[in-house]
Amino acid sequence: MDIRHLQYVTEIARRRSFTRAAESLHITQPTISKMIKNLESELNAELFVRDGKRLRLTDAGETILRHAGPILQGFERLQAELDDLTYLNKGSIRIGLPPMAGANFFPDVFKRFQSRYPGIAIKIAEDGARKTVERLGNGELDAGVVLAPIAEDVFESFPLSDDRMKVILHPSHAMAGRDEIGLAELAAESFILFNNDFALHDRIVEACASRGFAPRIVHESAQWDFIGEMVGAELGIAMLPGTVCRQLSPDKVRAIPLADPVIPWRLAMAWRREGYLSRAAREWIAFTRSAFGAGD
Repeated sequence: MDIRHLQYVTEIARRRSFTRAAESLHITQPTISKMIKNLESELNAELFVRDGKRLRLTDAGETILRHAGPILQGFERLQAELDDLTYLNKGSIRIGLPPMAGANFFPDVFKRFQSRYPGIAIKIAEDGARKTVERLGNGELDAGVVLAPIAEDVFESFPLSDDRMKVILHPSHAMAGRDEIGLAELAAESFILFNNDFALHDRIVEACASRGFAPRIVHESAQWDFIGEMVGAELGIAMLPGTVCRQLSPDKVRAIPLADPVIPWRLAMAWRREGYLSRAAREWIAFTRSAFGAGD
């Protein structure tokens, strides 16, 4: 057994798929299947089994996964410290980036950072803010974009943007011409929300509860543009930040400010207070702080 075996088992367990794990690791599906088969032969134990259409870990697989996390984190810290010795001539940083933040704020920032530090590879993990916080906390990510506020005793952060949610409606909707919409007025609507990996999911549900109703959720997605398309197809109403709404076609949807209550969408760059932070990660934090004018 070597470090690659631990990486492969961990990624397969995370993705619930040999194919998706191979894509994430930039290897072929036959390669990862062969590596797992060889490991199973070495250990004389199955690691994964099919349960209908689902892939799940066996007891042996669960045991490996439980020990793999700390070993892989230690190995990555070793690599990061060795990379620091080369003073940013090589290395990598792991950045958590929710889809809406990535599309709207970061392409130019990435370009400028890599122009300054061409030897540093940026590994992007596209997850919702909730999943990003989880992965920051367990050391899988060096830094990530999250929905503020965030636990200050665990993470350090600085603000990136301050926006608010708007209601997305089909142009034929009775409220599409309004200047603003109170949340309670949407109690009878069909809602299209982000899935549970996104902190906005719970914030919207909790806001609805504060106005005396539970939203009738008919669709969930991880993609803001797909949510916009579903609203355009008259499948329901949605809520998206004003920054994102500007990218939706006004021929297909209308974006009306949400009122009573206002649901904020404040993004922050965050990283763990405790633990080793590589030189590359420190440079990324300083660079993005300057790029977004966040100050010290």
